[in-house]
Amino acid sequence: MTPFKIERLGLVMEPKAGEPSEVEGVLNPAAARGRDGELYLFPRLVGKGNFSRIGIARVLFDKAGDPTGVERMGFALEPEADYELRPGGGGGCEDPRISFIDTLDHYVMTYTAFSPRGPRIAIARSDDLLTWERVGLAKMHPYKDISFDGVDNKDASVFPTLVPDPHGEPSIAMLHRPLFPRTRPEEKVEPSIPEPDSDDLESIWISYWHMTDDGRLPRGSQFVAHRRLAKPEAPWEALKIGGGAPPVLCRHGWLFIYHGVHEQPDSTPEHRKVVYSAGAMVLEADHPHRILYRSPEPLLAPVTKLELEGAVNGVVFPTGIDRRDDLGDPDRFDIYYGMADDRIGVARLTVPETL
Repeated sequence: MTPFKIERLGLVMEPKAGEPSEVEGVLNPAAARGRDGELYLFPRLVGKGNFSRIGIARVLFDKAGDPTGVERMGFALEPEADYELRPGGGGGCEDPRISFIDTLDHYVMTYTAFSPRGPRIAIARSDDLLTWERVGLAKMHPYKDISFDGVDNKDASVFPTLVPDPHGEPSIAMLHRPLFPRTRPEEKVEPSIPEPDSDDLESIWISYWHMTDDGRLPRGSQFVAHRRLAKPEAPWEALKIGGGAPPVLCRHGWLFIYHGVHEQPDSTPEHRKVVYSAGAMVLEADHPHRILYRSPEPLLAPVTKLELEGAVNGVVFPTGIDRRDDLGDPDRFDIYYGMADDRIGVARLTVPETL
């Protein structure tokens, strides 16, 4: 049993009728508090042909402080850069995560750019959450004989403060999940596809980016000192794990909500069925490459109709987190998550006194 308590608060955003930019789904939002204290969501808005933009929406709350809906405020990013566009008019800016990095005094967004080469991690920055400046694609130094730049990569997020790299140098640390060949869930349930040669490949990784002397995100420099953080272990994450909401401090260390994928019992070779659920890790505050706690079972799994039926059935996909300091409750975290790749839900997570 997990010591964390979680309670669904309900649906917070769904596609707006008649809105072309949302016709194929509203899902997987980043969440961030503005300098005005308001909470903003940055949902992936999917138009016809899987053309994705990143929207902006202000969260609305009831008198108890629970989120009840949103006010749409336009787009944060639309596919414009060459690494966001594909031949034939396709492309996308997808699945953002946002952290306010206190040392830099600005917001950093990591998102998936649906490039001609496949999904890649892209980075943008903002002073106010409303206007975003592209920094470019994340560049990776090779690891042993593995070229991170040559493979698909998703589910990236950065820590909200500088943390020491393995050599003790303060760095911007990023959690990410490379999609090496033969490690996708649909490939791992296909018996004709051989297993990867190294279990280094099916993992969440942590990498480090050294900031410039002027305190800005360094264009053109590379993430280095890669370390594997975690690989699939429990049955609920047997096929794949990946990053969820960005890490945020709790009483025990860095709380990191992630996702795991497993195959349903009634899955068959002709009709493969997989389930996406959410779990929690706690990483050591001063050395975040060390795991102090990990969910033996999911905190949140698809059980409601809105989570079981949609664009992709059976999906709970967390991407946004909000520590409720505004309510005087730093042990409460609101988790914003994609429901069946179609709409957005929110759940209240309570951190226990002991793990």
